[in-house]
Amino acid sequence: MQLQRWSDVIEMLKEMAIFAQVVDSGGFSAAARQLELTTSAVSRHVSRLEAHMGGRLLHRTTRSLSLTELGQQVHAACVRMVSTAREVHALAGSYSARPNGTIRVSAPIVLGQVWLAPKLPGFLARYPEVNVELQLMDRKIDLIEEGMDLAIRIATELAPGLAARTLGPVSYVLVASQQYLDAHGEPQSPHELPAHQCSYLGYARFGDAWSLRRGSETASIRVPSRLTINNSAALMAVVEAGGGIGLVPDFTARPALAQQRVRQVLPEWIFDEPYAGTVHAVYMPGPHLALKVRAFIDYLVEEGLPGG
Repeated sequence: MQLQRWSDVIEMLKEMAIFAQVVDSGGFSAAARQLELTTSAVSRHVSRLEAHMGGRLLHRTTRSLSLTELGQQVHAACVRMVSTAREVHALAGSYSARPNGTIRVSAPIVLGQVWLAPKLPGFLARYPEVNVELQLMDRKIDLIEEGMDLAIRIATELAPGLAARTLGPVSYVLVASQQYLDAHGEPQSPHELPAHQCSYLGYARFGDAWSLRRGSETASIRVPSRLTINNSAALMAVVEAGGGIGLVPDFTARPALAQQRVRQVLPEWIFDEPYAGTVHAVYMPGPHLALKVRAFIDYLVEEGLPGG
């Protein structure tokens, strides 16, 4: 008999497990007690398996039962199936007991370089049975299609159909080298910025229309630039070389600020959208999040973003 539907396959697996229990228990009544079924139900399952196999599996008498030649072969296969199911169950228990296995993560290039990558040694030390495969890319990926467990994304809104944990906010800051400020002066107001050499990221959602606020005071200006770059680490290199005032994410600027290689310009002014966002850890929703993924996300939340 050919199995046409998955429901037929599932039902046959159940019949195989019950048949194995009947043989191991030495009878239908004993198997029924082990399985918490009625004896008649156990008998029906074995009869259906025999129908699937096209022959008798058991010689039955009122006092005993024994395997037919076909039954011996089928029983051996059923025992292997039950053994495999127990191995899978034990594996699931192992995974639920402690994080282990490989977690595949994607992240934006610069955020991955300056923030995420330095966090990985601490995570690996805490969870010695977990491996991390990190892929840095500045494009949105399909988690399922590209086999990723998790993606780190900077966004104001997330695509539907994803679960997410918030890791922290991202803001943008103006920075310049002391060399540039000594040569060109330091702006005291946003309205002085168009007269300076300003550079910014060349993403589609960014541009030369800047909106800033300081308390209740606001400023909307257009800042022309001879240079736009689509990588904030490269933009920081220009700034550190004295190439002007750069508008960059705070996580990119923080190392250079901490080492006093650059200074923040107009630090009391805050950039409004689109120069702001939130870092999220996104993953596919489901009732059971793998423990390795949960542990990784919890670790990132615990570590936090620079300045977050």
